[in-house]
Amino acid sequence: MPTSELTFRTALDADVPGLVGLIESAYRGDVSRSGWTTEADLLAGRRTDPDAVTAMVRHEPGRLLIAERDGELIACCQIEHRGDHAYFGMFAVRPELQGGGLGKVILAQAERTAQEIWDAREMRMTVIRQRTELIAWYERRGYRRTGECTPFPYGDERVGVPQRPDLEFELLVKPLG
Repeated sequence: MPTSELTFRTALDADVPGLVGLIESAYRGDVSRSGWTTEADLLAGRRTDPDAVTAMVRHEPGRLLIAERDGELIACCQIEHRGDHAYFGMFAVRPELQGGGLGKVILAQAERTAQEIWDAREMRMTVIRQRTELIAWYERRGYRRTGECTPFPYGDERVGVPQRPDLEFELLVKPLG
């Protein structure tokens, strides 16, 4: 792994193709299985598309943060200002780089950014409830399960094709600052 430092910046329209490829590789298909954050056993199909990523890049109350090393895109995450809190989502790290500590660095940067630009006092996210290993990872970083669940949008193939009938999202929260 290169030893140069990570740099962070806000995504631009020109970044969309690389972001779509990164997100797809981290969540879906056989490539995603080389990392530990794959959803390939829960969902088939696409995780996102250029239109959805472009909308995130252009969405004013939020930003899509990019992490680069030596000018190479290696991770991204979405943060969005939602009144009294910030929302965290679309978190992707290149599968071959997962498990080496990058995720916690990027998550911490997202939390700092939300505090600095919006004075956010809490970060929220939704995670597929059946992703127990991923939820445990977030719990080790200070997030707590709320037990508040929302149904998975079955029938909306823009978010994937469910491979089981019991998927739902659970809200996780963490106080900031």
